[in-house]
Amino acid sequence: MSKSRVVSLVALCVALIVASRGRAAELPQVTDVAVQPLRVQVSRVVETLDQLGAPLDAAARAKIDDAAKSTDDAEARKLIQQALDPLCLMGVMISPESRVKVAPGPAADGLVTLDQGGWRTFLIKVHNTAGVTAPLRANSPQAQPLRNAPADQVADRWMDLDVFTGRPLSPQLSGLELEYRVIQVYSRDAGKRSAVIALDVGQGTQDLGFRNDVTIHFDARAAQPTTFRVLDEHGKPTTASFVIRDAQGHVYPAQSKRLEPDFAFQPQIYRADGETVLLPTGEYTAEVSRGPEYLTQTRKFFAGSKREAVVFELERWVDPSLRGWWSGDHHIHAAGCAHYQQPTEGVAPAAMMRHCLGEDLKIGANLTWGPCFDYQKQFFTGHVDKVSQWPYLLRYDIEVSGFGSHRAGHLCLLRLKDQIYPGGDSKNHWPTLCLNTLKWAKAQGAVVGPAHSGWGLAVPGDTLPIYADPPFNGIGANEYIVDVTHELPGPDGKLQPAVDFMSMCDTPYTWELNMWYHTLNAGFRTRISGETDFPCIYGERVGLGRAYVKLDGKLNYDDWCEGIRNGRAYVSDGRSHLMDMRVNNQLDLGTHGSELRLDHPDVINVMATVCALLPERPNPDLSHTPINQKPYWHLERARIEDSRDVWVELVINGKAVDATRFKADGVERDIEFNTRIDRSSWVALRILGSIHTNPVFILVNDKPIRASKQSAEWCLRGVEKCWREKKKFYDADEMDDAIKAYDHARAVYRKIIEESDVE
Repeated sequence: MSKSRVVSLVALCVALIVASRGRAAELPQVTDVAVQPLRVQVSRVVETLDQLGAPLDAAARAKIDDAAKSTDDAEARKLIQQALDPLCLMGVMISPESRVKVAPGPAADGLVTLDQGGWRTFLIKVHNTAGVTAPLRANSPQAQPLRNAPADQVADRWMDLDVFTGRPLSPQLSGLELEYRVIQVYSRDAGKRSAVIALDVGQGTQDLGFRNDVTIHFDARAAQPTTFRVLDEHGKPTTASFVIRDAQGHVYPAQSKRLEPDFAFQPQIYRADGETVLLPTGEYTAEVSRGPEYLTQTRKFFAGSKREAVVFELERWVDPSLRGWWSGDHHIHAAGCAHYQQPTEGVAPAAMMRHCLGEDLKIGANLTWGPCFDYQKQFFTGHVDKVSQWPYLLRYDIEVSGFGSHRAGHLCLLRLKDQIYPGGDSKNHWPTLCLNTLKWAKAQGAVVGPAHSGWGLAVPGDTLPIYADPPFNGIGANEYIVDVTHELPGPDGKLQPAVDFMSMCDTPYTWELNMWYHTLNAGFRTRISGETDFPCIYGERVGLGRAYVKLDGKLNYDDWCEGIRNGRAYVSDGRSHLMDMRVNNQLDLGTHGSELRLDHPDVINVMATVCALLPERPNPDLSHTPINQKPYWHLERARIEDSRDVWVELVINGKAVDATRFKADGVERDIEFNTRIDRSSWVALRILGSIHTNPVFILVNDKPIRASKQSAEWCLRGVEKCWREKKKFYDADEMDDAIKAYDHARAVYRKIIEESDVE
């Protein structure tokens, strides 16, 4: 045994002796652990504490940051232990013989504060001299459930324990000489309680003489229901998002073990006017918001025994619906990914409706997909769900993901009449060729397009369009390069484009826009819509990516989807808005096919109403974030240096030809561009990285748009690359269909190349 291990064992024995006298001691310092893997493990612990709503305080975080920068290994070890040891409820020594000894940690000194009806988060310091890689387990007689036990025994089971093993941590110990694990303690009751807590790493690892357990004394603060009054900008009752923290930064209610409609992977909860939150007596800070169109408020309040209601009055900075622009997210989920993957049932419609209400998201397309298909399919009706509260509409549709043609690119199928492909009653018999899936959906009047478009379409650079070839090796708009060249019969048998829209906002914007720009340059008229893919790509909240659709009449789901098909929409992160785009004062975006005909080259006029809102000071964590890192769309990316300004750009055939500098102070202003159109072209407006309108199509002398021969050649190369990547995923009985589909696309692009005279 090494000298350092002997010293550590002696120190632990001293700690145990001190603890036996009724007081927790400082835990022994570990000096023989490799620093680099320790730093990695500690960073995961810090990330976990943030995720669980129990972040380190500023002083501890500063020590961790200093340890990460230190070039002195001994100093780094010391700083890490100084930062994390005070948070440890227990210290564990695993001897070379894999025997476990436990001592109370500094956090167990005196009465440990808990919260009635809630979970509190602590650490366990593990000195692993045996290099054990088994799971660390915790148990207590006060936490074990008893069936048919006498009432007095049931009363003693007042707590629950959970050694957190979810991501980003792993279930097993790492085998490092030193690491930290997260343990959470729940209290059913208020008041003083005691518990015997034992730790082990498997049967037979407990040390002799009951030295693998400790008695810890707790005091659980009584919780009271605190009523929230939540009023919108008109003083009417509404629903909002609340992030509630105490003075130490702990999130309430505790994120772990939340049940619907509250989600454990979010710090916020959603509460409607008159609803309650169970809080121990004390002072709290609430961050209150209701989606990107509202101002975020931060205020302190006191939760006490008087049970007085806390009133929150919300403020908007913009309301596009007053102009007839209705927000929607065409891609959210009630199960899978960040939550409820096991079991696969997920949550019911009422939970998702609450989230839409709390984010002021008017349309929520709740898509059933692979792991939850057989359970969630029960909620599909072909109509908006009964939980909808106009103008907030929730409807169930389908994402082809985790089954069928998903390897060639996931598909969002909106406004379906029938959710099950013929030939079965589940997801296990669907086509493997996207075009065959689209054919079935289009025949019933669905509005369709690829999900999370940029996956598989990574390209270098940020100046659009980009002519480098993507790998076509993902689940985004990959087979789209083929399908966009096809027309399919609609419900009336008439041919219409096989693809209605591309999804934007939840993958890097250059990857999404580049594919779209090239196909527009080749003459196709695919529109765009906004999505979040909640809670898979984004778990923060629904509506991070939005489509704002202009409707002349009352909002309904079918017409909103038709607005996506017609391109009477803009896509945004909700922090900027380009409303009422109009060309030559006669063509409104999305009307009359978005098409304007000119007899000869001429100057056109483009107008719109713009507003955007940036904080006065830049957020460098967002403005300097690489394109391929989240958040993929955010107005902060568009900020001009340290100003509050952004560029609103006029885009023709994928290139910015003019721009106006615009102050993002929340004020609506009219903008205007005049530009010459020499040949048939498509025209749009954007604030790059935050918002993009759909295009209008200007036809000169009735000629089709052939904006770039290079773009058409790029598309043709894309067909070949996609075939090489995707042909292995098509079933044998669909191979003839696939060959014909790709051959058709090749022929179309070759014809377009021949017709193109502009490089």
